Amino acid sequence: MSYFKNKTILITGGTGSWGRELTRRLLPENPKQIRIYSRGEHAQVEMTRSFNDQRLDFYVGDVRDQERLVETTRGVDIVFHLAALKHVPVCERHIWEAIQTNIVGTKAVVEAALLNNVDKAIYVSSDKAVEPINLYGQTKAISEKIFVAANSLPGKTRFACLRAGNVIGTRGSVIPLFAKQIQESDRITVTDKNMTRFFQLVQPVIGLLVEAAAQAEGGEIFVPKMPAAKIETLVRVMISKLKNKKIKIEYSGIRPGEKIDEVLVSRTELSRTAELPDYFVILPYDFLTKKYNFSRHRKHMTKRTQEYGSGNIAHLGTEEIENLLNKAGYLSYSS
Repeated sequence: MSYFKNKTILITGGTGSWGRELTRRLLPENPKQIRIYSRGEHAQVEMTRSFNDQRLDFYVGDVRDQERLVETTRGVDIVFHLAALKHVPVCERHIWEAIQTNIVGTKAVVEAALLNNVDKAIYVSSDKAVEPINLYGQTKAISEKIFVAANSLPGKTRFACLRAGNVIGTRGSVIPLFAKQIQESDRITVTDKNMTRFFQLVQPVIGLLVEAAAQAEGGEIFVPKMPAAKIETLVRVMISKLKNKKIKIEYSGIRPGEKIDEVLVSRTELSRTAELPDYFVILPYDFLTKKYNFSRHRKHMTKRTQEYGSGNIAHLGTEEIENLLNKAGYLSYSS
C-alpha cells in the first residue's frame, strides 16, 4: 500500500514549481488531503483552477507566522517544507528577510510539527548549503542542521532533508533566463567559462523527495545523483538549437557569493554517506545513530574518497544536454 494513502499532507511554499510538481506526484497516491500553504493568494487561485481536485485545500500564510502555521498543521501526517527565499542576490541584499524566512521559518515548521504530532517532516535544501559562501547557502546549511537536530527533541516527528542542485524548470533555474536572452537579445551573459553546475529534470528529484518521506528514519539527508555540465557548453547548445547563432557570449566575471563548481556531498560527509544507484544518503552524527539504526543504509556506505561535486564528475556532452533540454521543453522554439 502507498505510504501516502489516506494521509493528510502539508506543503509549505506549495504554489511554487516544486510544490506543484510534488502535488501532481502525490495525488495518484490517494492521500486524504493535501494542504497548500503559501503567501500568494493569486497563485493559490490559479492552482485551484488548474488542478481542480477536491483533495486540495489552500491556506494563505507565511512560515514566519508561528500561530498560523501551528493552526494549519493540526491533523497533518506529513510535512514537506519547501518555502524559502532562494535567489542568491536577493538574499545577499535583504539579509534579515532571508534569515527570517529561511531560518526562523524553518524553526517554526519544526515546532508546529512537534506540537501537532506530525509523523514525518522533510526539508528541501540546496547544493549551496555545502561549504556555503553566500547567505542563501548559509541559511540552507543552518536549516538542514535545525531539521536534523530536531530528531533529538521530545516528540514523535521524524525529520529528514533532501539536498539537490539545479532543477530545470523550477523557479531560480538559470535556463529560462538564458532562453529569454537568446530569443530577445543579441548577447547572453555568462559569469565564467569554467563554471559548472548540476542539472536535472524536476520529475526524478521529486520522485526522490517522495521516496525520502517514505524511507526516513530521522536525520538523513537524501541527495540525488544529478548530471553536471559546463555552463558555457549548455549556453552554446541553447544558442545553436534556438536558431540565433549570431548572438555573442559576454563573460561578466564571477559574482559575489558564487562558486565555480557546486558540491552535493562534501569530503567530510563521505565517512557517513551511503551510496545507492540513484542517490546518496548522508547519515547523521552519533547523537542520532544511537537512536535510529539505519540498517538499510549501513551496508551501502560509499567508497568514494573525493567529494561529489559538479567539477569532478563526468560532464554532459552536447547531445546529452540537448536531450535534457528537449525533455524539459526548452528547445521548443527550434524549427
